Amino acid sequence: MTTDASTSHLSNVWFQVTGLDVASGDGSWVTTVDGTRYLDFTGGIAVTSTGHSHPAVVDAISRQATRFIHAQANCYRHDLLEPLATALNEITPPSIDTFFYANSGAEITEAAIKLAKQATGRPNTIVFNGSFHGRTHQTMAMTTSKTVYRAGHAPLPGGVHIAPFPAPYTPDPNAAIDDAVAGFEQLLATVTAPSETAAAILEPVLGEGGYHQAPPAFVQRVADICRTHGILFIADEVQSGFGRTGKMFAIDHTGVEPDIICMAKGIASGFPFAALGTRRELDDLWPTGSHGGTYGGNPIGCAAALATIDIITSDGFLDNVNERGAQLLAGLRELAQAFPQLTNVRGVGMMIACDLNTAEVNTAVREHCLSKGRLLLMSAGTAGTTLRWMPPLTVTADEIDQALVAFGAALGSL
Repeated sequence: MTTDASTSHLSNVWFQVTGLDVASGDGSWVTTVDGTRYLDFTGGIAVTSTGHSHPAVVDAISRQATRFIHAQANCYRHDLLEPLATALNEITPPSIDTFFYANSGAEITEAAIKLAKQATGRPNTIVFNGSFHGRTHQTMAMTTSKTVYRAGHAPLPGGVHIAPFPAPYTPDPNAAIDDAVAGFEQLLATVTAPSETAAAILEPVLGEGGYHQAPPAFVQRVADICRTHGILFIADEVQSGFGRTGKMFAIDHTGVEPDIICMAKGIASGFPFAALGTRRELDDLWPTGSHGGTYGGNPIGCAAALATIDIITSDGFLDNVNERGAQLLAGLRELAQAFPQLTNVRGVGMMIACDLNTAEVNTAVREHCLSKGRLLLMSAGTAGTTLRWMPPLTVTADEIDQALVAFGAALGSL
């Protein structure tokens, strides 16, 4: 069932992947108002880390709602703020020990830039080609994955400069890394001097840019250059964090410790929540009162985040993420051998993508999966040819198999 647009009072600014009207969600599944069940491999855009309505998260939210719905952090401190900071301290990179809370990925990446400018006294920011950092004016200026996110909203804030991301699928990956690093250094030499550059912000795995993992050697070299010049290195883990890549954070695959880490999406299993992590010495350079937010540190959000962290850190949880990810990759690679339209199967953990030869084929495959296979998928990438697979991290082996069957049938229908 779909809503009649002629009688709706909702804005049309939201794009729609499916047009479905859903009534409930359970694990990897959503149910529409007419009772039809769909296997949800969009995961709320990689948000439902523990599945839809995980019982432990539901219980934590329900119990907290009877105590406090809104306990504003400037007015008083509720009793989950510190426990969540302690839990985050235990799972983030060792140098990260101090946390600020907000409601969304865009808010927290913008907060990271505000902190970097305050801490360094410098005005400029470096982002990387293919990035997505949000939809506020500042984070739109930092987003380079697709013009639709920026078009019509100019002028955007200045001081944002774009460095190359290593080109994928090149015959010589090391040369691609060398070229991208050289481009980063050239930017510092010609456009934004190190003394004017507050931060470089990188998605360890590009999200909207097509699910391309940054090579660890590239991340290491960029971070080293940043350290040499006193430029803060920010890891945008909004989409890749909280077990999505089979480690707690994607930056953990690189051996690099960021100065600032941005967290949202999977942090609270779908409840709007975000967190910034940094070192105490940097946070001390953020003047009290220079940043904040009415709903940051919401007690229900804290409860949902604590419950989510308990689930993700439980024994065997990340093992399942890696096993199911390997299962999905193997299945997609097998399909790629049979269908030449399918190429470039890639991914880490449960952050997986593949390419189809045209945007039109991508759309046809997704529509077939929706209508015939009851499988929900989303696209990504500048050209619209990438399909991304981001089911809940609790997905089962049987559900992976069901998705592969539906996807194979869609390919076979072309």
